[in-house]
Amino acid sequence: MLLFLLATLAGFALLIWGADRLVLGAGALARNLGIAPLLIGLTVVGFATSLPEVLVSATAALAGATDLAIGNALGSNIANVGLVLAVAALTRPLRAHSETLQRELPVMLAISVVPLLLFVDGRLSRLDGVLLAGALLGFTWWVTRLGMRTAGHDPIEAEYAAELPTGIANRRALLLILLGLLAVLAGSKSLVWGAANLARALSVSETIIGVTMIAVGTSLPELAVSIVSARKGEAGLALGNVIGSNAFNALAVIGVAALVHPAPLDPRVVVFHLPVMLLFSLGFFFIAYNRDETLRVGRWAGASLLAGYLVYLGAVVAELG
Repeated sequence: MLLFLLATLAGFALLIWGADRLVLGAGALARNLGIAPLLIGLTVVGFATSLPEVLVSATAALAGATDLAIGNALGSNIANVGLVLAVAALTRPLRAHSETLQRELPVMLAISVVPLLLFVDGRLSRLDGVLLAGALLGFTWWVTRLGMRTAGHDPIEAEYAAELPTGIANRRALLLILLGLLAVLAGSKSLVWGAANLARALSVSETIIGVTMIAVGTSLPELAVSIVSARKGEAGLALGNVIGSNAFNALAVIGVAALVHPAPLDPRVVVFHLPVMLLFSLGFFFIAYNRDETLRVGRWAGASLLAGYLVYLGAVVAELG
């Protein structure tokens, strides 16, 4: 069991280090190529941030651990709102005036409903994967068009520009991307192997390991970015980080698992974890959304979200009894 735990921890370390290198290299390369900072933040950085979850999902599905992959996707989205967003708001109340985020948040909520519609038959099929992949392409196209339309006059662009690396040559940026990809791939394999065997050793379902340990671990980069952004007063980055990550997770992470290894779903996914994910997405929307293009999440809202997340974790742990 110690070996499985060490493999899991090593996987987390490689994922976090690799994701940081990948985001740094991708952001620098995109900036060097003259892409607008807002577009980089919405697409390049957004996808690079979610890549660890995507590769963990693909690795788990290839190993036949589809429940681990789905648990990771749903658990990450729950953790992004109940832990990442909540802690960021507790660090400093979040208030961001942004047409981009004001349009993106309702789309994220709509995307969160898609898995609920596809999973009602209790099975993850390859057709589900094709539909999710198509939706991912559509979302990427839409968010790219949105970024092109709002670039130059959305205040959040200054926050993205301030965080993008400068002075990194293209050759070094490509090296960082390569190193990041290799580390994330190695971390995914180590994490899935260790976590799947740990679940068997503890006689718990792979879904539970996915929605707790793996979901929290793969959300650590988002947590670090959001806390730092909140401390700097860059509320747009903290909010945009969660919105983009949840949209990519719901489409790409679940879609990859469906395409790689269709399988029956753990019944608890359909009746418990998926509705909880949707509930947190709804809570985020109703707390933050305003028609004046200003998204707000105060400390009381953050405390409420964190309390809800702890209750959820308590319910998951109670299943073990």
